[in-house]
Amino acid sequence: MRIFVVALLAILPLIAVSGTAPAIQDGHLRLYHTHTGEHLDIVYRHGDTYIPEALQKLDHFLRDHRTGEVHHYDPRVFDVLRDAAQAVGRADAEIHIICGYRTPRSNEFLRTHTVGVAKNSLHMQAEAIDIRLPGTSTLKFRNAALALGRGGVGYYPASDFIHVDVGRVRHW
Repeated sequence: MRIFVVALLAILPLIAVSGTAPAIQDGHLRLYHTHTGEHLDIVYRHGDTYIPEALQKLDHFLRDHRTGEVHHYDPRVFDVLRDAAQAVGRADAEIHIICGYRTPRSNEFLRTHTVGVAKNSLHMQAEAIDIRLPGTSTLKFRNAALALGRGGVGYYPASDFIHVDVGRVRHW
């Protein structure tokens, strides 16, 4: 029996599985809000765990700039931003925010004064953000977001931005 135990201990390292799943990257974003002039450089997720205090800062940063109202964002949107920037080789670039959260009143105002604003916009549920990535073509950024397959992607080349959301997968 003793020889069996010694032999087992000797071969155990050979039969142990050494491969481990790759570590999930931290979620880091650098943002600039085009309407408020604010900058935010933040780690919002460690591995697969979102950081509540960081999410609160992001919620405030993405508030409706017309009213100041804050709404809790779906954190998957932040992963889409990070992953789209990473997909175009610009993981550390500052993403420009064109529009974050919108109150229903702000959304209705935009619908009556501009074109292309949805009546039931996911901006009102804090599940959508309009963005641009200076130094990257809007088309390339759009294609990267589309390739993620994680929600809606709108393409607005004349205004030089894209819309990303975590609703159903679709594009326009």
